[in-house]
Amino acid sequence: MTIQRPSIQKMTAADTRAMCWLLAQPRAASRARMARAISRFGDGPFYAALVAMLWLVDPEDGTRFALAAAVAYGLEVPAFMVLKNLIKRPRPADSEMALCAFIKPAGRFSFPSGHTLHAACFQVMLTVAEPALALIVLPFTLSVAASRVVLGLHYPSDVAAGALIG
Repeated sequence: MTIQRPSIQKMTAADTRAMCWLLAQPRAASRARMARAISRFGDGPFYAALVAMLWLVDPEDGTRFALAAAVAYGLEVPAFMVLKNLIKRPRPADSEMALCAFIKPAGRFSFPSGHTLHAACFQVMLTVAEPALALIVLPFTLSVAASRVVLGLHYPSDVAAGALIG
C-alpha cells in the first residue's frame, strides 16, 4: 500500500515539474551517460578504495575508520530499506508517463535515495576522521546525489532525504 498523504502528493507534483524540466533540457542523454559512470562509483567501489587508501597511509586510523564504516553501514542499510518499504514511493518513470529512467533501477521504490544516503554517510564519517580528504571527496558525493536525478531514478526530494538521513 502506497502512502497518499497530501504533503507527499504536493512534494511529488513539485518534483515531477522539476524532473520534466531537467529531462527536457538539451543534452539530457549525454549528461545521463556521465551520470551513469558516477552512479556506478556510488555503488561502493570508490568507498572501498578510499578505506583501503586510508588503511595503507595509516593502518591504525584506517582500521578504526573501516570498523566505524562497517558499523555505520550495518545500521544505515537496514534503516533505509525499512523506510523504502514503508513509504513505497514509486520511481519517477513508474509514476509519470513523461519521465524516463536512463538505466534500470535496482529496486521498485525511490524514497529515500540509497546511493545518496550511502554517499552522505561516508562523507560525514570522512569529515570527522579526515577533514582535508573530505573536502576533496565532497564534489564526488554531490555528483552521486545529482546523478540519481539526472538518470531519472529519483525525484529531487528522494535525494534530499537521502542526504539528510546519511
